[in-house]
Amino acid sequence: MTHRLTIQYAAPADPEAFDAHYFDRHLLLCEPLPGLRAVSWSKPRPLGPGPTPYLVTQLDFDDADALKVALRSPEMAEVAADAETLPADKIMFTAEVCPA
Repeated sequence: MTHRLTIQYAAPADPEAFDAHYFDRHLLLCEPLPGLRAVSWSKPRPLGPGPTPYLVTQLDFDDADALKVALRSPEMAEVAADAETLPADKIMFTAEVCPA
């Protein structure tokens, strides 16, 4: 069953600089991740009070083993190092994707 790595980014102080780095560099670093099946991203709109992430990215892998391989790969180490330079706080989590 598909496993997903989700990253939620808080609103950056400089959204234009964040977007330039994220879309021109960071997202491209994800492409060679071993076992990566799909990448999607969105900029959520708030539906009510409370914090809303600025950007949410989802990386999909075939199964838990494929995700583990990717997380331990040199390619992910490069992605992680670049993520530390992004000017926004982030929350990351993994989950099994369950059909409705």
